[in-house]
Amino acid sequence: MTWRPELEELAQRAKLSEQMGGPDKVARQHEFGKHTIRERIDLIVDPNSFHEVGKLAGVGTYTEEGELKDFTPSNFVFGTAEIDGRPVIISGDDFTVRGGSADASIAGKRTLAEGLAEELRLPQIRLVDGMGGGGSVKTIEMAGRTYIPTLRGWESVVRHLSIAPSVSLALGSVAGIGAARVVTSHYSVIVRDTAQMMIAGPALVDWASLGQVSKEELGASTIHTRNGAIDDEALSEEEAFALARRFLSYLPTSVDELPPIVDSHDNPNRTEEALLQTVPREARKVYKMRPVINAVVDQDSFFEIGKKWGRSIITGLAHLDGIPVALFAEDPMVYGGAWTADSCRKLIRFLDLASTFHLPLIHLVDCPGFLIGKQAEEQSTIRFGSQALAALGQSTVPFCAVVIRKAFGVAGAGNHKPGSQHFRFAWPSGDWGSLPIEGGIEVAYKAELAEADDYDEHLSKITNRLNRLRSPFRSAEYFEIEDIIDPRETRPILCRWAKLARRSLRPGCTAFGYRP
Repeated sequence: MTWRPELEELAQRAKLSEQMGGPDKVARQHEFGKHTIRERIDLIVDPNSFHEVGKLAGVGTYTEEGELKDFTPSNFVFGTAEIDGRPVIISGDDFTVRGGSADASIAGKRTLAEGLAEELRLPQIRLVDGMGGGGSVKTIEMAGRTYIPTLRGWESVVRHLSIAPSVSLALGSVAGIGAARVVTSHYSVIVRDTAQMMIAGPALVDWASLGQVSKEELGASTIHTRNGAIDDEALSEEEAFALARRFLSYLPTSVDELPPIVDSHDNPNRTEEALLQTVPREARKVYKMRPVINAVVDQDSFFEIGKKWGRSIITGLAHLDGIPVALFAEDPMVYGGAWTADSCRKLIRFLDLASTFHLPLIHLVDCPGFLIGKQAEEQSTIRFGSQALAALGQSTVPFCAVVIRKAFGVAGAGNHKPGSQHFRFAWPSGDWGSLPIEGGIEVAYKAELAEADDYDEHLSKITNRLNRLRSPFRSAEYFEIEDIIDPRETRPILCRWAKLARRSLRPGCTAFGYRP
């Protein structure tokens, strides 16, 4: 007697599971330009590293003799795998089975996937395609009852944010709890054209008398990468997988470790002659900040996050002599670099990411202050700005600022981390104060200008007199700025700082949880 019959049945069941929704449904998935869940897993993880959990789960039908006649696999696939040789939990919806809804799913699989990521303290990658577990109206008839909504296992999703990196990819029409699973992560990507994200689909919107709209009108990538619900968009699934892998490469496996140092082939003492001509002498002229960033970090190492929203602040991960860092900078090409409500929201989330995963923080400063005007007031800019400054003060990692040009007003105070001792450097182009001289002269000297014989000439005299006092060297005399540096030396200085900052890092959880 052997167990060969059972092993043959095991192989048969595994084969049926691998067929997913069947050839017709798989072909339809491909027709829409999408990969199946098993193809997606193979494309994103290291070759031959995926070990599936719960492959036999699903719904079987049997003959009168009890023999397996047909089998519909669970439409949720998960297991352990490796990304660049490091372990992860990876999970995903199978849209070929009931469109990713809960009808043919085993709820325990999703709960276990999230729970294992939390308890094993491993990164979690979610490949979301469909309802993501919410079920459909047909579920009522199939189950013989309706149910009151709960978020079972959601506590694991939230706790995991403070333990290990999580990445969510929207790879199809994502709605309901599926949408919530996408946004409750450290980094999210949506595939343009083939994926959409929405709270509810077009049919329900129409039923609620809110108009007839398409899935694209409700939840296209152009909507959610501009409002901050999703971080970035990809042109293909393959690009989304590459973005996920690259994001994880800057981060530790969990908060119990420090981010991995990589081999750098870029000279830490490299200087950049072009930086001497970067900042225009005319205060109202703008320049591009991204070339500055790319000039000072390791070559090709800057990984920007959230490029299409909150655009007046640039945020991203980079390497300095192989050491992972988090960097943010104002973009003078957008509102002159002024902090908006959206850019402050983006910055808060980014600062939390840096603190959670022990990434030293760099600010390249060119901040004219908060955006002003009626729209800025309607969007509660000062509240979100104050939250951003609070988040900077609460950050638990070393901080360094390089003032490239402007630092004005309350937002300009972001060149300093409250309650912290840290390095600050300034280029000779540095210009700071409570508000720009150009915007305040005519108010401060209103009476004097009114009595002048020649208004414009007198205004010019006052401006020239004040400009002699606004030199950053005057501030350096009073130690209000610690060092003024040659712009060409910015990279060597930051590389030396990164080595010092790395020595001070300590693994472990932060004092507060990550805020998605």
